[in-house]
Amino acid sequence: MDINIIFEDEDIVVVEKPPGMPCQRDKTGDLDLMTALDRDYLGLVHRLDRPVGGVMVYARKESSNTWLSKGIRDRAFHKEYLAVVIGRPSEEKGQMVDHLKKLRTVNMSKVVSEDVSGSKKAILEYRLLQSVETEEHGALSLVHIVLLTGRHHQIRVQLSNAGLPLWGDTKYNGAFTNRKDWTQVSLWSHRIKFRHPGGRKVSYHSLPEDAYPWNLFEMPEIK
Repeated sequence: MDINIIFEDEDIVVVEKPPGMPCQRDKTGDLDLMTALDRDYLGLVHRLDRPVGGVMVYARKESSNTWLSKGIRDRAFHKEYLAVVIGRPSEEKGQMVDHLKKLRTVNMSKVVSEDVSGSKKAILEYRLLQSVETEEHGALSLVHIVLLTGRHHQIRVQLSNAGLPLWGDTKYNGAFTNRKDWTQVSLWSHRIKFRHPGGRKVSYHSLPEDAYPWNLFEMPEIK
C-alpha cells in the first residue's frame, strides 16, 4: 500500500495516515501504518484513532523518540484538526472544557463531573469555518479545532456532548450507531507543529480526501 510521505529525514518521518488504518499493530491483525512504512526503526510518538486520517509523525531513531515523546509530555506539540459535525455551533468560535473518564471495557469515554475518580480535564478550541444544508441531516458544519489536551477520543466525545456529533461517528453519534452501511468518521489531523530533534521549529499539514462529506465544503487555505 502506498503511503503519502510528507517529510522524512534521519530523525523523523511525517506521513498522511489513511483513514481506517491502525497507527500501530492491534488485535485485529489488519495492516497497520508502522508495518506499511517498513523502516528499520519507528518510534510511536502520538496516536490517531483508527478511523481518523491525516498528518502524524514517527521517530526514526531512539534518541529522536525520546526527544519527541518529551515534547508530547510537555504539551509542546501543537495539533489542529478539521471536523464535519451535524448541526451548527451557536458561537462562531469558542473553547470547550470538560472532564472525561475512559470506559476501558467498551473503548469509549464520557463526560463526567470533575470530582469523579479517574476523570481528566479536556480542553479544545474550535472555530466554525462553513455550514451547509443537507436533506439527510440538516445543517452540516466544517469546524477547525485546536487540541489543548490529549485525552482518549477527546474531540469525538466533547463535540458529541455539545450537541455537535461528528458525521459518520458510530460510537458517539446516535444517527450512525445502528447503520449497517460503512461510514468514515469525519475527523482529520490537519496540522502539527513541534520542535524537530535538530532544534528547529517545524510544521506539517494535510487536507482531507476528496470524499463526502468533506467535498461539501471549501477547504481552508494552507498558510
